[in-house]
Amino acid sequence: MNKKLPDWQIFTFDEVDSTNDVIKNYCTQSGKPVVVRALKQVAGRGRRGRKWISQKGNLFFSFAWEIDLRDLGMLVLISSLSLWQTLHLLNPRLKIEIKWPNDILIDGKKVSGMLLEKGPENFMIAGIGVNVSQRPPESDVMYPTTSLSESGVDISADDLMEKYLIKLSNNFALWQQGHINDLRQEWLDAVKGVGKTIEVHQENVVIRGIFKGIDENAHLLLENEKGICQIRAGDIFYIESK
Repeated sequence: MNKKLPDWQIFTFDEVDSTNDVIKNYCTQSGKPVVVRALKQVAGRGRRGRKWISQKGNLFFSFAWEIDLRDLGMLVLISSLSLWQTLHLLNPRLKIEIKWPNDILIDGKKVSGMLLEKGPENFMIAGIGVNVSQRPPESDVMYPTTSLSESGVDISADDLMEKYLIKLSNNFALWQQGHINDLRQEWLDAVKGVGKTIEVHQENVVIRGIFKGIDENAHLLLENEKGICQIRAGDIFYIESK
């Protein structure tokens, strides 16, 4: 099934292995940015090769955007900020935060995750999963999780994706108009833990320090006794919540 929104060509499937894999076949076939959505994923994945549990009624989709790889940091920032803005508008009273690099938390619990991957030619692919009606069992995840329904947000997966794509389009336009600093500041205002002590867990090392923000590539800036270091990837844990 095909659907058109302003600036997007959307393809919806009943079931796929992974929307990130399927969208690679469509990146270069349309004059518009492309979205692939699935009602069910059987091999969804998250960051660092982890399995993404795709439950019925939740939202799973990927979008492809043609960018210079030097602008990857802005894509990370805009894709997560747009979802934060979308959820915040649905219920401004909820405590909604971004967890570096691009997870979304409600009351400290993960409600959404994103996976960015290189697509064909100059396309980057962002795969997004949102717990709309269900959350995965605690035994299957690293962090506490929640769903929009559990948090008191009543919205369908269809409506949520449409609202997100509108917000995403607006933010891409702001970026192209030169409002980089405004977008960056709004992201920093929404992210959890700036100025606080955190731990970054990587493959074989744990690094502790003060979360100082992000650089122009959206790498985490961590300050400790060795100075300020750039963290490209890792899982962060907030010390105050232990």
